[in-house]
Parts: sequence; structure tokens; C-alpha cells
Amino acid sequence: MRRIAIALSKGGVGKTTTAVNLAAGIARSGNSVLLVDVDTQGQVTRALGKKTGGGLAEYIQGSLALDEALVPARENLWLLGGGRSIAGLKRDITRKDFGGEQTLSEAFSPVNDRFDFVLIDTGPGWDALTVNVLFYCEEILTPVSLEVMTLQGLMEFSQSVTSIQKYKQNLALKYVLPTFFDRRVKKSEEILGQLKGHFGESVCQPVRYNVRLSEAPGHGLTIFEYAPRSAGAEDYQKLTERILS
Repeated sequence: MRRIAIALSKGGVGKTTTAVNLAAGIARSGNSVLLVDVDTQGQVTRALGKKTGGGLAEYIQGSLALDEALVPARENLWLLGGGRSIAGLKRDITRKDFGGEQTLSEAFSPVNDRFDFVLIDTGPGWDALTVNVLFYCEEILTPVSLEVMTLQGLMEFSQSVTSIQKYKQNLALKYVLPTFFDRRVKKSEEILGQLKGHFGESVCQPVRYNVRLSEAPGHGLTIFEYAPRSAGAEDYQKLTERILS
């Protein structure tokens, strides 16, 4: 089983869009996927047109069994939702005197044999739950909007990941995904070049700016369902193929 964190400390870079559409792409290939939302806004659930009566926080805190917390979202795709209860989970982790960083890993031991992939959509910022996600996962996929401030945020995030790697050596920042790429904007090409200079072959083919990607969540649909012939669907299919290969 592969465990992939979709993570960057900065918001507004396309993390949830990437998590939802990559999870859908992998599920469409026939692999079983668990998509986990660890954000208090619960955007993953809405983007898939689902409602949950509880999710990740309720499962870890023990008020729901795993099968009660899991929501079938699409064929081969299940969801553990986020939402406001995540804030309480963060407080519980922070209050632990010892081993708080392993809370998610311990709770997910029954999950590990049930899915081919676990994808976790993290919230913005760097907090106890983000650290938990990185202690659980082995691969990191970082969406990066092609802006100067985001590039700086990526460098800071990369340093934070290095601090986790001292304790978890098999954690790798494996994929850097440029988002909102627009050839009409000069800085897009410039920043993409800088990314390739810093991260080399880890840089994936960019996801082009595409209005359909921003419209699809409002309809509770993935890009493959909402606009299967769009540039966004093409780009996320290519990302899916890279992850699977």
C-alpha cells in the first residue's frame, strides 16, 4: 500500500483539487483508494458531493468505528471526512505528553491492509496534525502555484520535512506539482524553471490554469466527470499515470 500526503504549508495552491482528482484518477484505474481530509473546512467532502455524519476525528477519538466513518464516494474510492471536529483532534494530539506524533499511524493500523492507496489532503499551515500525517505517509506530493511567495513557501516546507526525515528516513518529497500554469504569464515559465532547477525530476508536468477545475467542486464532481475533455482532466490523468508508473 502506498501512503501519499498532499501537503504544503501555504494555502490556495490547489491541494484539495489535486487530492480529489488524483484520488479519482487512481480509483478509475481499478485501485482501491482511501482519501482522507484533515482540514477543518471539510472541502474534500463537498467537492465529491457527499455528506458525512462524522469522519477522521470521530474515528480516531473512538466515537465511530472505522466502517461507520468511511463514506463510499465513487467506485473504488472511499472518504474519511474532515470538518470542524478536526480542531478538537488537534487539541487532543497536542495535549499528549508522549508519542503524539504517532496518533494517526496507530489509529490507521486497521486501514493499511484494506486499500491500495491512502491519499491525505492536509490543511494549510504546519501543526501537530500535519506532523502526524508526515509520520504516517511515505511519499509527499506538493502542489505549487507558480508564484514567488509559493516558491518561498515550498523552500520553507522542504526544510520542515527535513526535520521529520531525521526520525522517519523513508519519507520523501517525491513529487512537486506546478499548478495554475499559464503560458501567457511570463512569471509562470520563470518560476517553473526555478522549480526544475531546485527539484529536478521530482517536478511533474504542470496543471494548466483551467476554469473547469474551479467549477467542478461546486457541482460535487471530479474533473473527469464534469469536463472529461478539458485541459484539467488531461493534466490530472497525466499526473495519475505518473504516480501509477
